[in-house]
Amino acid sequence: MAAVMDSSAQDQTAQQKKEMPVRHLDFEFDGKDVDTVFYRDSELASAYFHALSIFLTFGEDLVIDTARHHRQFLSDPELKRRVTALIGQEAVHSKVHDQFNDTLVEYHYPLNLYRWLADKVFTYGFNRLPHPMQLSMMAGIEHYTAVLAEFMMKHEEVFYASHDEKQRALWMWHMLEESEHKDIAYDVFQELSGNYALRQSGFAVATVTILFLVALGGAMIPPFREPRKLFSRSYWKGLARGAVLLYGPREGVYGSTVAHILDYLRPGFHPNDHDVSEHLDYYEKKLLDPDNGLLTKYLTKEFYPKLRTA
Repeated sequence: MAAVMDSSAQDQTAQQKKEMPVRHLDFEFDGKDVDTVFYRDSELASAYFHALSIFLTFGEDLVIDTARHHRQFLSDPELKRRVTALIGQEAVHSKVHDQFNDTLVEYHYPLNLYRWLADKVFTYGFNRLPHPMQLSMMAGIEHYTAVLAEFMMKHEEVFYASHDEKQRALWMWHMLEESEHKDIAYDVFQELSGNYALRQSGFAVATVTILFLVALGGAMIPPFREPRKLFSRSYWKGLARGAVLLYGPREGVYGSTVAHILDYLRPGFHPNDHDVSEHLDYYEKKLLDPDNGLLTKYLTKEFYPKLRTA
């Protein structure tokens, strides 16, 4: 009898882990509190994340549109429900990052220029790709956010080195949810296509976007804010340090995770080959504890999309 109960409990736990909530948060960002060097006291590395935040508001919308278009072709009701949860999470990500980005104007970030450029790139580039390619690109971008999320969850001390609690909460919440839904885009691609060459084509586009275009945007933020920095030795030293923090083989966000990134090239790859369940359990408690969770005071609503068989 005990064995039956244990098995039932395990099945229930597995089902609970499949259920993915859509969380609504209100951070009420205030520009005067923003730490522009929150990532390891590096202006350039921090600027990368700020450029990424701007990109994400457009990238998340592409994910939403792509997921919504392909959801109708899925035969698995559970996967459909998870896609609905993915759409909900990404919609909140886009909204909240947009609110955070608005505060960067106070620090002379080229926000309007970057939004204009991103709009043109998506309107005349990514959004005009064939639907199968958009789905492949979506899976590739979700792979990069999963890699980034795992890295950041393993280095939470980076967040707590900054006084900026709201920016800390923003990124930790985003990383938590990127890990929660990291397999969904891939599973949709595999069910509807599964074409290896197409999967790698989308990955290549995602690689250029995340590792080059966003990084270029981040590197240009300090000179935009203060043009004279281009002639400052400290700017170029800071640029070198920022590059190490992002691409260095030991401590770099992407340099130290290159094996994880390139694992996507493996024919039999699946996002869940990289198990982050312990990190998810830890951060769900740390961030969402009813009494003292970092996100608790910002959380306004949470719901679980229903399973629909029709």
